[in-house]
Amino acid sequence: MKSKKVLNLYAGIGGNRRGWSDDYDVTAVEYDAEIAKAYAENFPDDEVVVGDAHEYLLAHYHEFDFIWASPPCPTHSQYRFNIGVRAKGYAPVVPDMTSLYGLITFLKHHYEGAWAVENVRPYYEPLIEPTARVGRHEVWASFPLSNLKIKSNGMRENNKITQAQQANGFDISHTKIKNKRQALRNCTHAEVGSHIIKGWEADSVEVTA
Repeated sequence: MKSKKVLNLYAGIGGNRRGWSDDYDVTAVEYDAEIAKAYAENFPDDEVVVGDAHEYLLAHYHEFDFIWASPPCPTHSQYRFNIGVRAKGYAPVVPDMTSLYGLITFLKHHYEGAWAVENVRPYYEPLIEPTARVGRHEVWASFPLSNLKIKSNGMRENNKITQAQQANGFDISHTKIKNKRQALRNCTHAEVGSHIIKGWEADSVEVTA
């Protein structure tokens, strides 16, 4: 029997989920129906909800032992700022602070369970100090977490869909996902997911010991 309930917000096709044990009772929330279908194919035992992550969180946050969130990162990323805006002349955009810092603030003050929010390193000084740096990700968490260097999976160099699929370990060629390349680029490294959830488990053992 699965003992701990985990909420996986902004689930995508399930990059971080690959680093988790199948012993958890996982509910995944993804806005794009086709991406959600791909997630369900990879993790058939998880409950998959097609809908808005924040709306689902507000209605169900009290039902879970652990909440993971990977809100959209492009408006925060150093890559878009340095390569897109500065080098290629892309139009600048206003960073989506609500999806990231609003979510962190909500979890800090209204949720009694364990949580972790993952995002890319921003091009600006973070408004809330991250708990740890894991690979190229900043992580905000309710429990202690160590920094971790992770070898790149080559996603920035492997821009072709076939290369990106091989780098991530997912085959979405048969799906109806409109932007397959972006879905693969948004995929969180499995080692990031593993490191963070192990940090939660270790903290849970210390708390209950």
